[in-house]
Amino acid sequence: MNKKIYLFIIFFLISGCSLNKNSEFWTSSKKIVLEKGFDEVLKDKDVIKKEFNSNIKLKLKKVFNVNSNKSLLLNNPGRSNFDSELKKISKYKFSKINNYHQYEPEILFNENRVIFFENKGTILQFDENSKLIWKKNYYTKTEKKLNPILQFANNDKYMVIADNIAKIYLLDLKSGNLVWSKYNIAPFNSQIKIYKDKFFVIDFSNTLRCYSLKDGNELWNIKTENALIRSQKKLSMVIYQDKIYFNNSIGDITAVDINIGDILWQLPTQSSEIYGSAFSLETSEIVSDGKSLFFSNNKNEFFSVDMKSGNFRWKNNINANVRPITIDKLLFTVSIDGYLIILEKDTGNIIRITDVFDKFKLKKRPKINPTGFIIGSNKIYLSTNNGRLLIIDLSDGRTESVLKIDNEKISSPLIIEKSLFVTKDNSVIKLN
Repeated sequence: MNKKIYLFIIFFLISGCSLNKNSEFWTSSKKIVLEKGFDEVLKDKDVIKKEFNSNIKLKLKKVFNVNSNKSLLLNNPGRSNFDSELKKISKYKFSKINNYHQYEPEILFNENRVIFFENKGTILQFDENSKLIWKKNYYTKTEKKLNPILQFANNDKYMVIADNIAKIYLLDLKSGNLVWSKYNIAPFNSQIKIYKDKFFVIDFSNTLRCYSLKDGNELWNIKTENALIRSQKKLSMVIYQDKIYFNNSIGDITAVDINIGDILWQLPTQSSEIYGSAFSLETSEIVSDGKSLFFSNNKNEFFSVDMKSGNFRWKNNINANVRPITIDKLLFTVSIDGYLIILEKDTGNIIRITDVFDKFKLKKRPKINPTGFIIGSNKIYLSTNNGRLLIIDLSDGRTESVLKIDNEKISSPLIIEKSLFVTKDNSVIKLN
């Protein structure tokens, strides 16, 4: 964002006007109608930099996500009943992964066991004490030289693997033994979703593929865009009521009937001007509450889309490429430049903006970006590409402390029971 745009924003904040019809930047002269569960503490003071309503304290009801499978299908972790000082650190170590920082690998959990992969595509399963249970590699010598990057998904019995060299395969979760393996015509670059007896994954040709979990045979596929553009972010999917919703590398959203593979609707989200810079487009994961889809990108766009009709519900000017989180009537995200933003889910109206990068030196801030966040009972845990984990007070949006994990990128945090996990290049980090 250039200086002119910054000046534009500051002008409208001072004048009390709205940047767009959805932003509705309130001033102290306008009464803020807050739903039950909020404490209004807005004072008569100027907005500092890009902060807005920074004196509003948030008080959430005691509502936590307990249906992990549903939250997984909707890509929405919600709010977990987690509250820890994060003083103890343990590691699950493995060899370094070539080009790790270009990808967004996720950890797989099986009860109290941790599953990840290392260089050359070797898959490892650890127990809760970091002891290795099994170690498997199903790649040929030629394939190992390609340094496969793996994506995981699992149910109670099996785990599906898809990689960036066009291979998919199924392992027995308990033993790690190979059940079947298949090859695709193009590499994969998306989440994997398992639903009943099928699983879904998107390849680099922007094709959604539906496979049989039993034998890996392809049941149907849908190609959304005949383009060679590879997404700079891992593509995502949402599954709800036998329908799957997914994005492609140029930002289009498609809804499909899972049972027969028919397209229900398609929605372009980018203008012709954006198409020209599609190589730099970085979209967030799609998140759903069962009624709407929420996602954003690094082109200063945040969308809400009606799942039934495929129509836009609202659009706001927020520059963010990390997965948003919705809790009750609220929507949370963190901008690329380090501002925690809370919106009304149904309207897109901004409630509060706070600077969570304020503890970083000004010279270093332009190089620091969030990689993801998770919300606990009273804290927000935010990871960065410079290896830091920020602990943020949920009520006032202020960063309480910064924990150094590494000097380079760490993954988006994940909360499992009483522990928080992140990955870095050569280990999974467990914080209690």
